[in-house]
Amino acid sequence: MKAGWAAERERSNALALRVMTWIALRLGRRIARGVLHGIAAYFVLFAPRARRASAAYLQRVFGRPARWRELYAHVYCFAATILDRVYLLRRQTRWLRLEVRGHEVIADVLAEGHGAFLIGAHLGSFEVLRATAATERPDLRLAMVMYPDNARLINAALAAIAPDAVPDIIALGRPEAMLQIRDRLAEGTLVGMLGDRVLHDDASARAQTRRIAFLGREAEWSDGPFRLADLLRQRIVTMVGLYLGGDRYEVRFAPLADFRARPANAAEREARIAAAQAAYVAHLESLCREQPYNWFNFHDFWREDPR
Repeated sequence: MKAGWAAERERSNALALRVMTWIALRLGRRIARGVLHGIAAYFVLFAPRARRASAAYLQRVFGRPARWRELYAHVYCFAATILDRVYLLRRQTRWLRLEVRGHEVIADVLAEGHGAFLIGAHLGSFEVLRATAATERPDLRLAMVMYPDNARLINAALAAIAPDAVPDIIALGRPEAMLQIRDRLAEGTLVGMLGDRVLHDDASARAQTRRIAFLGREAEWSDGPFRLADLLRQRIVTMVGLYLGGDRYEVRFAPLADFRARPANAAEREARIAAAQAAYVAHLESLCREQPYNWFNFHDFWREDPR
């Protein structure tokens, strides 16, 4: 059984994606961003489950019920990052104002000659992270471990836009995923994962879930990424590409945990996995409070929606 978010039907339309792509590439980013206002309004009005999930999340961030303009701003922020993927994939970045923080963390990892785990969330733009790598470290190899099945339409559309820029994806739920991750790390590739969703077919068969407080209420979190890092004896670095509005993005890297040393016993292993996972959740919460419209989990994250 898939987790609830993975079973959600993709609310994309192939024709609409093609039209939007044509507008973006032929008429330019300014006009395309204007069209996004109508798209964002449509989803706020006619995607009730996503709207309720957004409202529940924003209420926890703001400490009060979310206003309609805030729901709209949340959806528009997501739509804006999807639009910008078109330009980032095609390396049309003259408009982009980008700041990178923590680049020395990645430099230290690469200097050692082997890969590492990058852990992020459905927060901001992963594509701007790839753009950063392409411009600042052309030698950097990056692969993503993800569950791609619930975004096939948009992924196919973006692949058609820039076939040479299709990301290296290791698909979860396949028997060879673990071996692919191990091989990429051995080649010196940075392997990225998103840790804010729970899957029943995680890359690590021993993955467990924990109830950890997030924005004032406990939620279920998978420790799969952390167990995987422990199993493969890797360090973990947090990654995020925050969208700051307009043409501004900020990429951040920071060390989170180091599993390279072998634990003394099983109890120590479990303790450091739990500590790394708790630190990740706390880090994500601080980012959500700082940039609340950047977290793009439009599903019932706390499992509290009676409908």
